[in-house]
Amino acid sequence: MVYYNKGSHTVHKIEYHVVWVTKYRYEILNKNMKLRLIELIKQGCEVKNIKILKGHVGSDHIHLLISCPPNIAVSEIVKYLKGRSSKFMQEEFVELKTKYWGRHLWSTGYFCSTVGVVTEEMIKEYIENQEKEDTNDIFTIE
Repeated sequence: MVYYNKGSHTVHKIEYHVVWVTKYRYEILNKNMKLRLIELIKQGCEVKNIKILKGHVGSDHIHLLISCPPNIAVSEIVKYLKGRSSKFMQEEFVELKTKYWGRHLWSTGYFCSTVGVVTEEMIKEYIENQEKEDTNDIFTIE
């Protein structure tokens, strides 16, 4: 059964698999740091109305499966979570300041992939069946 989220003017199901890594891929995150990162990510997601479906914190990377509202771009989500967590982590763990003297805990990039239950073929079939005309055009007019 597919469950959709409802907003005041929307019905949506937007899910992303997001991964980011530590700068230089240093395996620097110990158990205490991992536990604190989990807290920071949970707090940040709660503020932005983002639901964490699944997560993993490794010694040099973060994996998240998140569900978010349609008014927030995934780039903004990642920017917010990486920036916030980097700031707090470097304030709380002095050993990070010595390793990352430039105040950047995370690498600049990230991986993102959408997740869904509706395939591209299902969407194409739905759109094609809106009008019974048999045409090869990209758009149909009613």
